[in-house]
Amino acid sequence: MSVGQVIERICSEKRHIMKKTLIKMGALFLAGGVTLAAQATTPEEDRAAFTSHYKFRFTDVPVEEYANGAYAIDKIGRENWEAIEEFPPYEPFIDEGQEMWETPFANGKTYKDCFPDGPGVKGQYPRWDKKQGMVITLPLAINQCREANGEKALKYKKGPIVPLLAYMAFESRGQITNVVIPEDDPRAMEAYEAGKRFYFTRRGQLNFSCATCHVQNTGLKVRTEVLSMSVGHTTHWPVYRSKWGTAGTLHRRFSGCNNNIRAKALQAQGEQYRNLEYFLTYLSNGLALNGPGARK
Repeated sequence: MSVGQVIERICSEKRHIMKKTLIKMGALFLAGGVTLAAQATTPEEDRAAFTSHYKFRFTDVPVEEYANGAYAIDKIGRENWEAIEEFPPYEPFIDEGQEMWETPFANGKTYKDCFPDGPGVKGQYPRWDKKQGMVITLPLAINQCREANGEKALKYKKGPIVPLLAYMAFESRGQITNVVIPEDDPRAMEAYEAGKRFYFTRRGQLNFSCATCHVQNTGLKVRTEVLSMSVGHTTHWPVYRSKWGTAGTLHRRFSGCNNNIRAKALQAQGEQYRNLEYFLTYLSNGLALNGPGARK
């Protein structure tokens, strides 16, 4: 479906604010991801526009189902996924992560000294940190905790950080996504806008943007994969992927997407991917966390 058709469909809902917002979103597509000042939208307008688009495309799918990604709209895939969930392949990672959480550092402290609210804090991330002047994700906070206690930082895509994230995600299940963009620090909005620009910017030899697949062509297939909605992308991480044969992080998936369109994968937990996560997670505000997850 062309960008023009997407906009025409959504505008037919006759909701003035949605109509206005989607016209602006269409301009982003046509401009190749360059946000013009005259076409700026608020984060809440963005979230409402994305959600409205998917509600129009998939009228029988409740919004809360978006947290299940493609399995909200792929009936056959959902049956296979539900069968896998009977004996989840990520369970060993949860157990390993709990052991890591409870094991003291060399100085005698534990992760709880950094996260006093306990392991179930995934709903607090990503967040804007005014003092550091940047988006802080949970993996980044984990490594900042480790380094503050004399431990080496963990790699961000796979390896030991994944079990810890899996345990913390499991303990956070049911929390409602609620990313806040503080109004008293304009840098937070700049980070959100940078994440949005990244999402709409075409790149790589295939000249695709994130939105090409997950807005313009949602519900269609790339090879055997049904393209999922942008809303809900961040709720279920880390994920055990059959393709990987193990569990990995959200930023590993970001890198994989860039590789798939023959673009250069960026540094995991670098500024660009953290801003992208900030933007994407805001779009999922109101959805329950249900990680860790399992995917093809």
